[in-house]
Order: sequence, then C-alpha cells, then structure tokens
Amino acid sequence: MSGAAWRRRLTVEVWIVLGLSLGRSGVYAVVTILDRVTRPEALGAQTATLNPSRADRPWLDLTYQLLSLGFALVPVALALYLLSAQGRSALRRIGLDRARPGRDLLVGAGLAALIGIPGLGLYVVGRLLGVTVEVRAAALDAAWWTVPVLLLSALQNALLEEVVAVGYLVERLRELRWGPVATVAASALLRGSYHLYQGWGPFVGNVVMGVVFAEYYRRRGRVGPLVVAHTLMDAVVFVGYALVPDDIRTSLGLS
Repeated sequence: MSGAAWRRRLTVEVWIVLGLSLGRSGVYAVVTILDRVTRPEALGAQTATLNPSRADRPWLDLTYQLLSLGFALVPVALALYLLSAQGRSALRRIGLDRARPGRDLLVGAGLAALIGIPGLGLYVVGRLLGVTVEVRAAALDAAWWTVPVLLLSALQNALLEEVVAVGYLVERLRELRWGPVATVAASALLRGSYHLYQGWGPFVGNVVMGVVFAEYYRRRGRVGPLVVAHTLMDAVVFVGYALVPDDIRTSLGLS
C-alpha cells in the first residue's frame, strides 16, 4: 500500500473511532449547548448531572450502571487493538504499561493538583458569571455500591478520554504527519468539545487541560500518568459530591 493510500486509510480509521466515542459525544454536546443558550432560562440556572440514577430499584440501577461502564470501554479496546496492528504492544506503545508505576502515580498526582485545583476555581467563576451550568456530579441513591460505582466511573472516564483523545489520537496524527501544534490543538479541542454541555467555563478549562495533557504525552510518550490524574480528579468530585450532605451542598450553591 502506498504512503498516500495508508494515510487515507488512517484518516478514515480516526473518524470511525471518534465517531464511535468522544467525537460523537462532542457533536451531542454542541447541540446541547445550542439548546441551552436558546432557552428562556439563563445558562447559570440550568443543571447537568454526570452520574444519574438509571432505575428505581437498586439492583437494576446497579446492573445498568455496570453495563454502561463496560460498554463505554469498548472504544478503548478498539483503539488499543488498532494501535497494535503491527505486532507492537499498544499498552507499551502509549505508556499504559507497568514499566514505571511509582513515577506514574507521583506525576499523575501532581498533574491532578495542577489541573484540578484551578479547574474548581474556574467552575466557581463560571457559576458566578452565569456561563456555567450547575454540575451535579452524582444523582445515585445511597447504596452499598454507590461509592465503588462512582470510583469505577472515574476510572472509565479516565481510560476513555486519555487513551482515545490523547494516546490514540496523538499517535495517529503523528503518523498522518501533523505538526506538534496542530496535534495538541486537535486533542485539546476534542476534549473541550464533549464538555460543552456543561457551559463555556468547563469548555475552556478542559481545552487548557487538553493542551497540558497532550503536550505531556507528546514529550513523554506515557498516558499512564494522565489516567492516574484524571481518575483522581473525577474520584474527588464524584465521591466528594455523593458524601456531602444535601443541606451543605445547598448552602455552597452546589445543588
């Protein structure tokens, strides 16, 4: 296969993978923000729930939650499978292996603090300016499985976003001979796009996060620390929200 034909094939592949995963979410998020900004009520008066309950009966809700988490990881498996087409381990290729667990954990924790703390501040500013919807991190009924499911949701989000939007996309754009600036911008804008449903503040915050994460991966070639960072940030938000009593959340303007 010629070089031009190979690049065309890779381009189609990228569109298919994104169309099955984060690209599809980005399109829906764009339509959602258009819906939100054209409603009579202000953007700041609207809400978005990240982990909604899916059934009234706890055992059925748990079943739906686990099925949703499992099927959401299928695009991750697809991306890894495609990256391993030439016989090389995809996990090793994108740095999701166990070669440096200690360093990955430390770097991930540092990135979580670097991105997470300013991100919370940006959310508060966005709420004050009325350009960010009220984000309810969880709406699951209290059950023995609530916290474990929220932690699994944090891990699932991290794997999906960091493997597809960073590891897979940067590798493929590099093969398509995109420059560093264009590659980082594409990854960052993709990340921002599927957070648009939360308002303009989260869009900007996630674009900034996307720039930092994509540039880190471009330089270091390891997605492991990014998965750690993303999991930690989501876990703090999801579980923290679920554990805070309703009256305290109300007093803080979180519900």
